[in-house]
Amino acid sequence: MNGIAAVLKRVEFPMLLAGIIVAGGMWGFLELMEVARDASPHSLDSEILLYFRVAGHPDMPIGPAWLQGAMRDITALGSASVLTLITAAAAIYLFLIKRPATALFVIASIASGQMLSSLLKAGIDRPRPELVTHLAQETSLSFPSGHAMISALVFLTLGALVSRVVHGRTTKIYVLSLAVVITLLVGVSRIYLGVHWPSDVLAGWCAGFAWAMLWWLAARLLQRRGEPEIDE
Repeated sequence: MNGIAAVLKRVEFPMLLAGIIVAGGMWGFLELMEVARDASPHSLDSEILLYFRVAGHPDMPIGPAWLQGAMRDITALGSASVLTLITAAAAIYLFLIKRPATALFVIASIASGQMLSSLLKAGIDRPRPELVTHLAQETSLSFPSGHAMISALVFLTLGALVSRVVHGRTTKIYVLSLAVVITLLVGVSRIYLGVHWPSDVLAGWCAGFAWAMLWWLAARLLQRRGEPEIDE
């Protein structure tokens, strides 16, 4: 017990929390992967997808007419083009303020996450849901949701960066909360538009948060070993 207590004293709480998120995200993803591999859709997947459509009309989304347009706008925040633009802008800024190690770390974490998402899609090979009409055009595979996964990775990584330079606990909480809220909205928009099963989105969130926290842990460990500062 004394040995465990000594180890816990040396481990910072944020690092311990990040480790828990990584482990929980990996576990959640593996559980959802079994759902994705089932021959028939999970009943809860179907129920949630149909919840966003008018009863008896799978081609008609719920809500006022403007909501559909709003959901398309929100889902664009998780698109490859928008996230690439945001990542490039952040990396260029970091180079300009002479933080090249941090810039390269951000690029590496997000680029590797995008490659991982593509590999997972190809490996699991789950088709898009056909239960409802798609309100956005998509051609790739369904599991995991790339929008959910990469938006979680990008917004959480950048949110962690910003939270390190702003002052005050309230401001830091606001920045990180905003990153999480945007990520959640992007995922919900994918379900609303009918282009993903809910389990696809949940798996994307699990993988994205776990991947972001894994890179954050790597950054902290490099700092402890005296490597160039990486503010993640």
